[in-house]
Amino acid sequence: MSQSTWMETNVDRYPQKPHGGKLVNRILTGQEREEALKRAKSLPMIMVDLEAIITLEMIATGVLSPNEGFMVEEDYKSVLLRGRLANGLIWPVPLSFAPNGERNLQVLKALSVGDEVALVDHDKEPIALLRIDDIFHYDRKFRAFHLFGTTDRSHPGVDAIYRRMGDTALGGPIQLLNRVHWGPFEGLRMEPKDTWRLFYEEKKFRSVGGFITGANPLHRGHEYIHRNALEELDGLFIQPLVEMAKREYTRHEFRILSYRSVLDTYYPKDRAILAPLRVTYIFAGPREAVLHAIIMKNYGCTHALIGRDHAGVGGFYDKYASHTVFDEYRPEEIGIDVRLYHEVFYCTRCDTQATEQTCPHDEQYRINISGTGIRELLRYGVLPPKEIVRPESARIAMQGIQPKGVAEDQMAISPVGKAITSVFPYYLTHTGIGGPKRRTPLKPEELTIEDLAAAITDVRENADRIYRDIFNEFSYISDTLRTVQPDWIAAARESIHEQQEMVIDYLEEKVRIAPDEASDEFLYQDKEEARRELDVARRILDDIPAPLRSEALQYRIWNPLPYKRYRGIDE
Repeated sequence: MSQSTWMETNVDRYPQKPHGGKLVNRILTGQEREEALKRAKSLPMIMVDLEAIITLEMIATGVLSPNEGFMVEEDYKSVLLRGRLANGLIWPVPLSFAPNGERNLQVLKALSVGDEVALVDHDKEPIALLRIDDIFHYDRKFRAFHLFGTTDRSHPGVDAIYRRMGDTALGGPIQLLNRVHWGPFEGLRMEPKDTWRLFYEEKKFRSVGGFITGANPLHRGHEYIHRNALEELDGLFIQPLVEMAKREYTRHEFRILSYRSVLDTYYPKDRAILAPLRVTYIFAGPREAVLHAIIMKNYGCTHALIGRDHAGVGGFYDKYASHTVFDEYRPEEIGIDVRLYHEVFYCTRCDTQATEQTCPHDEQYRINISGTGIRELLRYGVLPPKEIVRPESARIAMQGIQPKGVAEDQMAISPVGKAITSVFPYYLTHTGIGGPKRRTPLKPEELTIEDLAAAITDVRENADRIYRDIFNEFSYISDTLRTVQPDWIAAARESIHEQQEMVIDYLEEKVRIAPDEASDEFLYQDKEEARRELDVARRILDDIPAPLRSEALQYRIWNPLPYKRYRGIDE
């Protein structure tokens, strides 16, 4: 049974539907493919880069349903201006094809609506056929402004438009002829047709949370979201992106492996599914968050798990723009239950991962889960705190960080001060995590590699100590079963009490014999000064914690009714 027939037959009984109601399949197979390959040899050829090839595969396999090809001008402009296709269906990011390069430009000049062209790779191997339904002017500035809200070339998405795109766009449906091998992750590759079967035919799920993640290895912020979702959903579908977004990110091979190492150790194997997602980075901030939600929907997910600053870039978008963008749509329009998660950090006072929604403590107790900061720690050659990244993840990711190490000035991509403050927000104002304030706050630009070592060492020694010490204090005061408490603490307190009582006995005698007026105030004490000294010693005795032993705590057993009475057995 073909993909389209199978989906059409079963989709009505699934808890989800593809975006637009139908899972697109534009992959040619068998005799139809053989005939198309022969025809491609006689067609005009346009050379496409890897990003375009990835987009072609996404269209053909249904990842970008309901789109069957590159957009015609009406849809293209409607998406940029309204965030919807011309027919009103939500679609946040235009799928456009504006070839660049001198050879391609010569081919474009001879094309007309109704023509068919072969899209080929750099080896002139045909990847897909494109039937031209529209040819229109491609205004790069117009696209950049309406898609990204800026035309600043420092925005990586804007820069990509100007580097990769030409002035003429072609719109029309495509047919995929050849697939690109995914290298070491070919075995993990899953297409929508695979996941719909897996979720709803094999595993019999009724709900699945989708999670798309980019440049960072798996950290405890991700894990916090995953575990919350697994408390209520049947399954979790994790898709790390497997293309480089920026050169300084962790290479995608190592990101995938870091995910596998943690999932194998800490996640329920029958409910957490990992598959790479080969998708081009757009850097469109909130619009890309909407696109990812639709992609999750097309993979069959019923829920989209969206974290803080999903697909954001530096300071171009508001911190929670990827959340507020969903306010623009009615839930039934987008067709997937969007779950929004606030920024996750580790609170040493709570002794757990938390967000501002759940934790009342300030930055004095926090270790931030900053993707950029984590990457910089890896680059400096240090494993981040276990509270924010599992060592299984960080160890592998460190091998794939690009570039590695530090420069001659002992700095990496970001200044060391920026890396420290992004992960250890307390460091500038406090001497240690949960510790006292500094007399003079430090300045980020003054921090050195020695400060990084100090912050890391402090967290490794004290992050889990804070709550442990608090618990130890509570348990010592609370336990009536004193055999669970170390005897030496009570013994030490008894000793301190005895010693202080000895001091008081001595000072009481001193006060008794002290003169009312000292003959030399610098060498001797009068009775009033000796009395003040005695008062201090008595207050110190009051401050010494009591040594708690079983016999001293019998008063706490205030209702010693025999347990037989509670069981209804009268004696």
